[in-house]
Amino acid sequence: MRRSAQKKLNKGRVRSALAGQLPWEPPSYTDPPICAVSDDEIEAIHQASLDVIEKIGIQFLNEEALDVLRKAGCDVDEQSQNVKMDRQWVASKLTHAPSEFTITPRNATKAITIGGRNFCFGQVASPPNVMDLDKGRRPGTRKDYQDLIKLTQAYNCLHTICGYPVEPMDLHASVRHLHCFYDALTLSDKVIHVYSLGKERVEDGMEMIRIASGLPADEFYKTPRLFTNINSSSPLKHDYPMLDGAMRMARLGQPVVITPFTLAGAMAPVTIVGAIVQQNAETLAAIALLQEINPGTPIIYGAFTSNVDMKTGAPAFGTPEYVRAMQISGQMARRYNLPWRGSNANASNAPDGQAVWESAFSLHGATSGHANLIYHSAGWLEGGLSASFEKFVMDCEMLQQVIYTQKPISVTEDDLAVDAIKEVGPDGHFFGAEHTQSRYKDAFYSPLLSDWSNYEAWEEAGALWTHQRASVQYKTILNEFEPAPLDAALTEELDSFVARRLEEGGAPTDF
Repeated sequence: MRRSAQKKLNKGRVRSALAGQLPWEPPSYTDPPICAVSDDEIEAIHQASLDVIEKIGIQFLNEEALDVLRKAGCDVDEQSQNVKMDRQWVASKLTHAPSEFTITPRNATKAITIGGRNFCFGQVASPPNVMDLDKGRRPGTRKDYQDLIKLTQAYNCLHTICGYPVEPMDLHASVRHLHCFYDALTLSDKVIHVYSLGKERVEDGMEMIRIASGLPADEFYKTPRLFTNINSSSPLKHDYPMLDGAMRMARLGQPVVITPFTLAGAMAPVTIVGAIVQQNAETLAAIALLQEINPGTPIIYGAFTSNVDMKTGAPAFGTPEYVRAMQISGQMARRYNLPWRGSNANASNAPDGQAVWESAFSLHGATSGHANLIYHSAGWLEGGLSASFEKFVMDCEMLQQVIYTQKPISVTEDDLAVDAIKEVGPDGHFFGAEHTQSRYKDAFYSPLLSDWSNYEAWEEAGALWTHQRASVQYKTILNEFEPAPLDAALTEELDSFVARRLEEGGAPTDF
């Protein structure tokens, strides 16, 4: 078959794969949030967190951060690098962070607003391994990274690239970030995250995103254009590179997500509210630092509190405890009038039933708690150690349904359908009714992946299980993927920047 004819057939399959997806439109919640505890109990958690900050303290393993906090009047122990903060001072700093802000990528039509009732999804981030049905589990490569970026760009239910969807282990750590940012910026036009893992990675990422925007620095940094995420080293510790990156971002007014990784029973108290107290203390202390550096820095309250399997010590995700921890975290963020981040996590080792129900529970906890930014929404497996192509597609089906569920329900006289009920009466059916005929094309959600055929039809079509259909779908999308347009002059400028930084050696490493 000639290549042009084959391409036409492939384009038809792509249209079939994604023709029914929801349009690009960052969604918002219509349902009210679930409150797992009372306002008085939220206040008790708040006061207990301030007790931790004021009486126990948080370690800041960064001399620059210690200097800022020392000058602000905090009690700094020079030897241990432990910092105790006055509770009133912390409370005053919280008032500076905005409750809502917009991040604008190189394509302004893909801007996302963080806060309020807005929510958005980002794909799995940072696993070292990748898996699919054809090749199994293996270390990630640059091609795997590029393919997952392509899927992130293709699905409208994903709104941001919140980190590397897989670590390309075939690229040396010193230059990996340069290739990854280049690929993300030339394949996608969605909001991009930078890692706070040393000065070079943060500054190279910011500069490459600025170059792709085509804006001069003074205009680029007038508004949020990118974001970073930092994790505390629980319990009660913020480390050097994370703080360094967060402070660099804060000085330029760029958003910072602060996410303690508090596993109840391991790195945090075994009770869920005890773990939330620790999470909250670690978060508030970092917020206070960044607001001291630059009042008004956009902050996202991050939550990643779950529990461990007390038989083995292994992390567990998508548990009932995780659901409640997310809902309470949402209440804490609203207590401070801050946007907040949740995650779609699971501990399954394959894209199987366990992966689906744990992810469904994770999404329920995050969305019922009104998370504004949801990390790892598509593709996460194995407790975050693997990205799965099939799970990516399966998750996107769930994300679409979450978004669709939050659409407002119309209750007009025509929707109430009294005339249609009268027309059909007790002896007819609604298939042929005019009310149905005028609405049937758009009456219900149309899935991208679900198979609603009966058993015989399903068997005749090949009896493909969900993960097998997902495998077909992701390959179809990749086969005809077209990169988001980027001006040739900007691409050339990116090429020159990457070439220069590669020649300079990129970022220093320990090996």
